[in-house]
Amino acid sequence: MFDNYIVVYKFAQDLHFFVTGSDNENEIILASVLQGFFDAVGILLRGNVEKKESLENLDLILLCLDEIVDGGIVLETDANVIAGKVASNSVDSGAPLSEQTISQALATAREHLARSLLK
Repeated sequence: MFDNYIVVYKFAQDLHFFVTGSDNENEIILASVLQGFFDAVGILLRGNVEKKESLENLDLILLCLDEIVDGGIVLETDANVIAGKVASNSVDSGAPLSEQTISQALATAREHLARSLLK
């Protein structure tokens, strides 16, 4: 409990994963969300869950969050389902910007920015 919020967390190498909820939320559900998110990220990053790899694939990680929670409502906690949905919606960053949707173009720009910050 931290300032009337329930916080569950998990550390993996140089990354910290946190899920927070109000003090009336179920801790088991929050832990299930955290475990589903962590496992889905692990699947998408092929077990290489570290800071550099996470920044290079930030778009996939954000899509994971989008698949798990919408407006504070938990939609999915099964890591295989989450990773499958994200993988099927992944961006083809090799396509020209004129053929990409706005969200795909923003994801491509985010990926290029993350890569330039790592150099």
